[in-house]
Amino acid sequence: MKVVRPLILFVALLGLAFPVWAESPQTAELVLINGRLWTGVEARPWAQALAIRDHKILAVGTDAEIKALADKSTEVIDLGGRLASPGFNDAHIHFLSGSLGLDEVDLTGARSLQAIQERVVAYAKAHPDRPWIYGRGWEYAYLPGKRLPTRQDLDAVIADRPVYLRAYDGHTGWANSKAIELAKITAQTKVEGIGEIVRDPKTGLPTGVFKEDAGSLIGKLIPDPTPEQELTALKTGMKLLASLGITSMQNASGSPEELARYETLLQKGELTVRTSVAFGVDGKESLKDLETWKKLKDKYTGNPMLRAGAVKFFMDGVIESHTAAMLAPYTDLPKQKGNPAYTQPEYNYVVGQYAQAGFQLYTHAIGDRGVRMALNGYQYASSIAPNVDPRFRIEHIEVVSPEDIPRFAQIGVMPSMEPIHADPDTIEVWSKAVGPERVNRAFAWAELLKSGAHLVLSSDWPAAISLDPMRGLHNAVNRRTIEGNPPGGWIPKQRLTVEQALRGYTSAGAYASFEEKTKGQLAPGMWADIIVFSQDLFKIPTMDIYKTRVVLTIFDGKVLYRQ
Repeated sequence: MKVVRPLILFVALLGLAFPVWAESPQTAELVLINGRLWTGVEARPWAQALAIRDHKILAVGTDAEIKALADKSTEVIDLGGRLASPGFNDAHIHFLSGSLGLDEVDLTGARSLQAIQERVVAYAKAHPDRPWIYGRGWEYAYLPGKRLPTRQDLDAVIADRPVYLRAYDGHTGWANSKAIELAKITAQTKVEGIGEIVRDPKTGLPTGVFKEDAGSLIGKLIPDPTPEQELTALKTGMKLLASLGITSMQNASGSPEELARYETLLQKGELTVRTSVAFGVDGKESLKDLETWKKLKDKYTGNPMLRAGAVKFFMDGVIESHTAAMLAPYTDLPKQKGNPAYTQPEYNYVVGQYAQAGFQLYTHAIGDRGVRMALNGYQYASSIAPNVDPRFRIEHIEVVSPEDIPRFAQIGVMPSMEPIHADPDTIEVWSKAVGPERVNRAFAWAELLKSGAHLVLSSDWPAAISLDPMRGLHNAVNRRTIEGNPPGGWIPKQRLTVEQALRGYTSAGAYASFEEKTKGQLAPGMWADIIVFSQDLFKIPTMDIYKTRVVLTIFDGKVLYRQ
């Protein structure tokens, strides 16, 4: 047996009896002992130790039982009483764009116009040879008077190079005059699809803000990264995932080209996160891609590392820019309700075609009208599709009509939601737009879970203020800022328990990608994707959850990250 390497100095004995739970009595390659293991299995939620062999969990039980499976060649890690759980599954992430963004202007946490300007200037000085200044992360609430930004705000600090900055949610862009000039956008320029060029009411000229599809007028000019640059970015991003304990992800709005990057990493043995890709659907036009995508889906069916069996639709935009589709007008803009990207018959037809081809369906729907239309479409698709267990998903669901909540379980639709989006530091502009009645039913995690739906949790990174699942867990359990505001929690009736939130980030994510039999729990036969925490989430005050760190990440049976 190899020398035991303790993670911490103290030993905390559990004093509990756990009958060994194993596939067969083989010798372990790696064992974790002296821990408090939350297995995620309802019938056997706690254990003390586990053994790993051939990339999978061999056995779960007491220290004595697991040590009996070790020999001189076995590596032993003493957890020192620390909490361990299945690895996190980020069920909705835009991983390539987020990874590329690690080398762009990072505006996360910039809480004033001056702070934004300073970061843009610093980036421009550090990268004098880059023709474009591109970044992401500004928040609506931190601009003067809660107003939208202007091109003049950027011109004041960078006028000679084009600048384009996306909001933290990815749905609104902000350009300087140089970028607008290069894009040849005038008072006469029109937008295809949903979205808006925000204009000066007197001149009709663009103010510098581009909502939804209008952003492509600028974005199409930004040079695309090379495949080599994308691979480098993905490797950097995977190191970040490992440090946060994320061992699986469902990549929303992917493409065959992005899938090819993951395939390259897989072939080289460098893919260190189990990845499911959902191809991004662009209206009825994407039906021409159906057969190509179906071949890719079939190619990766059952692959434990890489899958491509889903497609993602956009039904609407976001509430902050008044582009989410609402049943009733916005409170602060009573003439606007937001326009859905489809009529109901158009949407039914497209989702029906993909469902009949055997694809899992994701739909971005934030407003209550968008959510209802997605449910209607899924109900139709379920009636004509051959798959008896489609596990269709609706993404985000920031506002849902009370009468639609039971439909999720009735139709078998998974609500896929991001607790980080409900951070009270970011909801001031959001709340003003929807008004008090709809605020009271915002981000209805607890109600959806209570209704019988399979609630799955994620980050939506980089369209979020943090990728860290600990921040998501903090929001899910507390619905308060990390400073503790508001004291009673924002809409506290929608809070989750620690265990409910952990399931949302582990086993629910596995279920969402049809992999619940192979990952998402600490049980014999499951892939050995395991994380260890600096604190016990079940024992500490819930307001300390965000302070917790992942100190050890085991992926596919091997130590991938150690603090």
